[in-house]
Amino acid sequence: MENKRISHALIIMVFGTFFGLLCSTLMNIALPTFMHVFNISEAQVQWVTNGYMLVNALMIPVSSFLIKRFSFKKLFIIFAGIFLLGTIVGGLALSFNMIVIARMIQALGAGMMMPLVNVLAIRYAKPGKKGQIMGIIGLAFNCAPILGPAFSGFLLHFFSWRYLFLLIIPFAVLTLLLSFFFLPAIPHNEHPQFNTLALILITGGLWSLLMGLSNVSNNSLVSFNVIGYVTIGLLFLLLFFLNQRHSDRQLINFKIFSHKQFVLATVINMLITATMYGNAILIPLLVQIVLGESTVISAIAVLPGAILTGLLSTTSGHFYDIYPIKILVGAGLIIDIIGTLGQAAIGARSSVLMITLFQTIRQFGLVTMLIPLQTQALSLLPNEIVPDAVATFNTLRQIAASFGTALIVAVVGIINHAVHNPSSHLGIQAGFILCLCLLLTSLYLSTKLYHKISSQIKLEKA
Repeated sequence: MENKRISHALIIMVFGTFFGLLCSTLMNIALPTFMHVFNISEAQVQWVTNGYMLVNALMIPVSSFLIKRFSFKKLFIIFAGIFLLGTIVGGLALSFNMIVIARMIQALGAGMMMPLVNVLAIRYAKPGKKGQIMGIIGLAFNCAPILGPAFSGFLLHFFSWRYLFLLIIPFAVLTLLLSFFFLPAIPHNEHPQFNTLALILITGGLWSLLMGLSNVSNNSLVSFNVIGYVTIGLLFLLLFFLNQRHSDRQLINFKIFSHKQFVLATVINMLITATMYGNAILIPLLVQIVLGESTVISAIAVLPGAILTGLLSTTSGHFYDIYPIKILVGAGLIIDIIGTLGQAAIGARSSVLMITLFQTIRQFGLVTMLIPLQTQALSLLPNEIVPDAVATFNTLRQIAASFGTALIVAVVGIINHAVHNPSSHLGIQAGFILCLCLLLTSLYLSTKLYHKISSQIKLEKA
């Protein structure tokens, strides 16, 4: 980094963001527990994760405006405090609805912390070191969501679900204190106006779409609960698009979509993220409901992959500074496809050992390509649009996580309903097959990525 104060700020912010992202998947292994304790269905329980990711996604576009309008320190302290508030509410919750609300408050805070880290890193990293810095950030962005289920699996074996909130509180408090005393007050230099109508439109659109997808497994496709919500969601998103095209107060700067490598890397990342978060729900359902094993066994199944992700995150970022992006992403996708193919073929009828092996193979593939993809999307852009690009990249990433999870859970529910067995392995296998299809699509798209040096030359000529 350019100076020690910025480096220290980045460390503090990565630390806080790590726990925000940990919470994005921390509840996955607890889903069967919530279903039992509160007597709810798969479609209802997924709102513990989908509600978190959707609010997180909706918050991220606002980050572009806030980063331009307020100082880094003030923003991080406020939203770290909001994250702490949601965590406390969750620990004290008396109903399932209160848990969902607490998760949404958590997501509100975490949704702002993530883009702050990205913008700080991209702005102040030295030339030729951006991949390495983004690799360090990858410890939070890609290791934490994978580590969440492993941590919660062990925790739930010994304590109640409340401790999934309560044990996060000390770390959230520490983040707040470190931010208050040590974050530098990096000033803002713009005074943009906020587009409230655009936020309402995109919130209504995404929420309605997610409601429609979440209802697929329990309702007819032609019912209002499915087609009605989807239609309303698409209408709201169309109005949002028209608003943004004709407004000088853009929530999302559409100019970033003129950069083809940004668009391509973002789309590939969305498809991969959908499979990653969907898989994080499929594994607990498979191990605990289909195989009848404990939460500890669920944790063990994902732990080797989580450890591997942590060990290789910084390395994969460094690889971006050395190897062509097409090779990194292509190799990672092939490895991921091999693991997913194993899950789809025999994972639902095999031993926990085989499930663990396939999941570890998948994680090895994921960690090879996620950080390079993120760096490819952001590092070639002009500095003045980096905040907009970071906000859009992370928004679409979280939307993909939320909608991908809803779609995969819907497929599981439809198949299990068709065979009249909510504990059937066939629904889980169908979910893995859907993941496989998304990864194959990503592999095709990855052939259109080109080397960062070639990209820079093309941009300069343009």
